[in-house]
Amino acid sequence: MNLLYEYDHFFLQKSERLIGVDEAGRGSLAGPVVIAAVILDLKNPINEINDSKKLKPEKREKLFDKIIQSAISYKIVEVDSNYIDKHNILQATLKGMFDAVTTIAQPSDCCLIDGNKVPNGLFCYSKSIIHGDALSASIAAASILAKVHRDQLMRTLDKFFPLYGFAKHKGYGTAQHLNALKLYGPCSIHRKTFSPIAKMIDQRAL
Repeated sequence: MNLLYEYDHFFLQKSERLIGVDEAGRGSLAGPVVIAAVILDLKNPINEINDSKKLKPEKREKLFDKIIQSAISYKIVEVDSNYIDKHNILQATLKGMFDAVTTIAQPSDCCLIDGNKVPNGLFCYSKSIIHGDALSASIAAASILAKVHRDQLMRTLDKFFPLYGFAKHKGYGTAQHLNALKLYGPCSIHRKTFSPIAKMIDQRAL
């Protein structure tokens, strides 16, 4: 059995259902942060599941479809750049986690969240796990859902904002993206409070 599933079965002592939660796009300069929550059918494992960062894009996309088809329940939430700029990326991520979990959770569930923070107000047992996407099949599955959904979204947004290359770098601070920002300035989906964009805006205001 995939060792990530063995980790999850340990937590089933606390509940009959396990929710895995992860995000994608937290460090991006543009676009939303995307959060996924998923309840896998742990009796029917998908053995190829792994941390999304360790998988090639084609493999992630195939696993995305398998997870969607076989999951007991799932929810994917987008929190846009305006909310991120108003409340900061941590609060935006926690909001997305809360919204995703509470959509599919029951009070008796056990929720495993990647990272070191748990949203306030969750009504089921919840535990944060640092590097959880490399330990838990449920969190790894959530990481795949969040990553693939966000990548698809950024490819779509690239058609509306073709100057920045979102389809290639997905909004992260690559040399190509930073050069485009210098040439054209930020667009409506850029996170205006993120460095270096905030510095560019300050310099233009001088």
